[in-house]
Amino acid sequence: MTTLPPPDDVVSLLQQMVRQDTVNTTASGRRHPEQPLSQHLESLAQAWGLQTRRLPVHTPTPPEQGDNLLVTYEADRSLPWLMFDSHLDTVSVAGMTIDPFSGEVRDGKLFGRGSCDTKGTGAAMLWALRQYAAGTHHPRNIALLFSVDEEIGMTGVASFLTHDLPALGFRPEGVIVGEPTELHPVVAHNGTLRWKLIAHGKAAHSSVPHEGRSAIAMMLHAIDAIDRQYIARLSAEHPLTGPAVCSINVIQGGTAVNIIPDRCQVQIDRRLVPGETAEPVMPEVLRLAGESLPDAGDGYLDDLPDPPFTQEKLVYHPPLTDATNGDLLALAKAVLKQMGLPTLHLGAPFGTHAGFFSQAGVPAIVLGPGDSARAHQASEWLDLDQLHKGVALYHGLMTAEPG
Repeated sequence: MTTLPPPDDVVSLLQQMVRQDTVNTTASGRRHPEQPLSQHLESLAQAWGLQTRRLPVHTPTPPEQGDNLLVTYEADRSLPWLMFDSHLDTVSVAGMTIDPFSGEVRDGKLFGRGSCDTKGTGAAMLWALRQYAAGTHHPRNIALLFSVDEEIGMTGVASFLTHDLPALGFRPEGVIVGEPTELHPVVAHNGTLRWKLIAHGKAAHSSVPHEGRSAIAMMLHAIDAIDRQYIARLSAEHPLTGPAVCSINVIQGGTAVNIIPDRCQVQIDRRLVPGETAEPVMPEVLRLAGESLPDAGDGYLDDLPDPPFTQEKLVYHPPLTDATNGDLLALAKAVLKQMGLPTLHLGAPFGTHAGFFSQAGVPAIVLGPGDSARAHQASEWLDLDQLHKGVALYHGLMTAEPG
């Protein structure tokens, strides 16, 4: 890894971060793409008198991920802890109309992949922590988690909460999850459940189709039942995040035009509103699929594999509830008011790490500089005024007196 000079300010820090290619492993095919940036941030933090820990990420399935980086400043063991979280990985750079790793500053904006989502929050958090450690007013201890694999699997935060949080020796009073929210606190967001529904038929030559059982035909019956009896009847809703929704978005089946297919699968996306749980969703869909098959006689149903449908979970990202983060929101609003910024809080239809913290019993809100409409875009950029206000906001949260 090339040694970089210490940044002079938060803008040069963000430039250094953007110039590191951290496109997620799944998109890039590269092993541990966040590691060089993580090592650079670790070196900076140590040079600024902060403590660091590398936390290996445990993943249940491939691809293997690298390490999360935890940066801490402990003023006094008796004081409460406030945690900040920002992910290091980015989406693909395919189709970008600018140099994705230039970090160019132009017209009050910093351009490059990840500048908005969400290296801008990470730079602002670390710079605020540097200022906090160098100051004299320390009403709380601060932890900053630089996490990996947010854009695809969110395995970094899941591993941290399962394997590391119980062994830290402290439990934070709350977590500020860094995402571009234009400095508006997001207190609730929907969760995501994605899975495969698989139909198992019986293969046969297309010249004798009656000897087979088409998995594609089976899946058509299932899709119709799911559309009419499940998706159309969803009624859960949250005032800040909108309605629960579900959609079938990928279908795959068949191996050759002259073979009755014995397998067909669809991928389903279900958005859970705060207050919903994932547990009943897949069993209900599986039940409807099984009941959708018509009895064609002559032992048609008896001749199918048992069970005729199976499922495979792909992703579960829990929703963020606003039932437990009232004190953290009050703290954020007090700092925003002191800065002369709007104190409006929002909900969101998308998911973040905050849902994982909330599910683990740690109050969380989502808050950061940048406009989410700029995230993942072909000419991604971050407004530098937002970046500087983000530093001030995060520093204000660190120095605010505990409630």
